Amino acid sequence: MAGIVILAGGASKRMGTPKATLTLPSGERLLDYHVRHASELQVPILIADNGRGFYVDSDATLSKPNSPVMPIADYGSDFDADNNEHIRTGGALVAIESALQTLSGLNDSELSNNQNASWLLVMSCDSLIPATDLWQKLQHSIILPTDKRVICLKDDSHLYPLLGLYHLDIEPDLKAYIDSGQRRVIPFIQPMVKAVPFTQDWQHLTNFNTPKDFKQACAALLKQ
Repeated sequence: MAGIVILAGGASKRMGTPKATLTLPSGERLLDYHVRHASELQVPILIADNGRGFYVDSDATLSKPNSPVMPIADYGSDFDADNNEHIRTGGALVAIESALQTLSGLNDSELSNNQNASWLLVMSCDSLIPATDLWQKLQHSIILPTDKRVICLKDDSHLYPLLGLYHLDIEPDLKAYIDSGQRRVIPFIQPMVKAVPFTQDWQHLTNFNTPKDFKQACAALLKQ
């Protein structure tokens, strides 16, 4: 793995507050929870918060010098020269594109001790699945046909493309897709995705969009 991006820039309209700032029963904020677990993987952690400037508790990575936390701006193709404003809801792909570009621009010593690191782990802030567990689940599918450059979770009826691995080599194709005005995730990944079935216990830990959903996810987390 080359790095991790935590997607924390969604509108969160139904939640009523940014998901990254939600508080878990332990008192820990959701963003800090994800950073703390991600730091165990000893790779750069990129925070895609859509310019919100969320604070990250330094204690989460204090003992993990190989896990620097870096905020990143969404890929800039959403900039509108006519009104000089950035579209606030550019979607997940502009954040993933920015993360891929950022990792490609880091030198080998900044990436990790693995000179062959070539995958970006994508974590969305509508999940309580720890990055360590997600990586453990998905990494077994890395040895697969070369046309499968995205690996993500699925349940019986849905893909979860924002809980997955993206190969760094897809960056030019993703950039071209975004530059053409496209933003939908599934059509982009469909030709190249390998889906990995959910661990059953995870079903209630993700895809929360309302306070009720989050309460249920927290209850499920306590049972883990």
